[in-house]
This record gives sequence, C-alpha cells and structure tokens, in this order.
Amino acid sequence: MHATRLSVALGAEVTGVDVSAISDADFTKLDALLAEHHVLFLPGQFVTPEAHIALGRRFGPLEGHPSLANLPDHPEIFVLRATTGGIADIWHSDLTFQAEPSVMSILNMVRCPEVGGDTMWANAALAYETLSAPLREMLDGLTALHDESPHGRPDVTAIHPIVRVHPRSGRKVLFVNRHFTRRIVEMSSAESDVLLHFLTDWVTQPRFTVRYRWSEGTLAMWDNRCTQHFVVNDFDGERVIQRVTVMGDRPYGVGEARWEPHRSGRGATVVADQQLRRHQRSIAAAG
Repeated sequence: MHATRLSVALGAEVTGVDVSAISDADFTKLDALLAEHHVLFLPGQFVTPEAHIALGRRFGPLEGHPSLANLPDHPEIFVLRATTGGIADIWHSDLTFQAEPSVMSILNMVRCPEVGGDTMWANAALAYETLSAPLREMLDGLTALHDESPHGRPDVTAIHPIVRVHPRSGRKVLFVNRHFTRRIVEMSSAESDVLLHFLTDWVTQPRFTVRYRWSEGTLAMWDNRCTQHFVVNDFDGERVIQRVTVMGDRPYGVGEARWEPHRSGRGATVVADQQLRRHQRSIAAAG
C-alpha cells in the first residue's frame, strides 16, 4: 500500500490495496492513513454495493440518508445523480443537523463527466488553529444551531459546539458550515450573522483545501468530524455517486457552554429567534 500526498493541508491518493478483499492488516493501515490525511482517494476500485457496504461497516454502523434517495436493494447506500451541474455545491459536513452527525463517508464514483465535477475538501482543524488566540478563546465557549432546511426539513435541528474536539486526535475543529449551520445560540441574530459568515468563509480558504479530479471507479473516504466538502458546479453530462455514511458519535466541545442562549427583546428580533426557541422547547419537552 502506498499513499501520495495531494496537498499540504489534507488528502492522499492510495494505491496497492483492493478494498473488496482487504486484510485486517491493510485495513489497519488504511484507517491510520485516514487519521493522518483526513480524506483518501483510491482509484480503480470499482466496488460492488455489497463490498462498499462491507467496507463501511468495518468503520462503524451505517445509515442511509434520512431525506434523499437510497439504493432500493441496499438502503445503506445513498445515491446522487446530477446532470448539468453539481448538487452539493455548498460547503458542508454531512448530516450536522442530527444530534449524532456522520463520523465519515465513503463515496464510490460510478459515473463522472470527462471534464469538471471535481470535489474539494477543507481541513477544519487547520482552519481553527490558524485563527487568532482571542477569537479561538471566544469560540471555545459557543454553540450553534444546525437544521435540515436544505432538504425541506427546517424542523429537524441540533445544537453542537462551534469548536468540537476530535475524539481520536484531540485536535480542536471548527464545526460550522454554510449549508446546515443557521445561527450562533449565545448571540443575537445580527451578531451571529456576522461571525458565522466570517467563520464559514475562513474555513474554505484555498490554503486549507485539496481538489480532486475524479475517474470512474474511484473510492473516496473522509472524516466528517474534521473536514468539509464542496462539489464544483461546472460540468455537463451525468455524474453518479453512491455513498455509505458511517454514524456513531455526538460532538463534544472543550467544556460546557460559557454563556446562556440569547433571548431576544421585541419586534423583528423575535421572528429571527423563533427557530431557536422551538428547538429549546422541543428539548425541554423531551427531557
């Protein structure tokens, strides 16, 4: 097995292993490479759905996408078909609107255009580490509300620390994304808009990213706990992916939130805070 780094920030291409018949020793090596590089690309695998699922299960329990199409005979596999433009062309980490978001994803590129449709990943741990010390200190005590409104479910919400601690490496990770993060809980809507816009722009700077040019049969796997990804929406033709999603942990931060959730006064600010209030009421009712 050989790994070639693709950028300073993250990403490596791996050759010399067949994931459909991977040994325990090679799986251990692959898992270590994923921990080191955060996203791996394995060209020429052409995995079957059965082999795809079996590989995913070695990392943990699988779950089909809660709102989008899954493969009929293999509900663990999420299918995304796109023609004349990418769909996931907003920076995000998978399923952060759930109380226990995705740990990692494994993608099989079934069909891709001759040109275009690349995917980019960002290293959200490195992005956090390059922020100034005063800003890092403030962020360590904040949380954010995430929702599933991009899939038509604004009622599905979760609150996570803005800075999560990676359970394996211990690194702090900037855990907010443009697609699913709606607001900072401890700030007013206006304050949240400014800071959240800055943070979601910060994490996607080119110096924190890798861009991958696909070929059919390539398998990619990435750690959703410390990365975000983005499909470049520049292609014509059909692009078909199949993905399994490994679930299994709840994000935790440096410690307890240091401030109470924001409470608005009167007027329009009340409307801006309605979603947060609904979430708080649902948690109180469930508890």
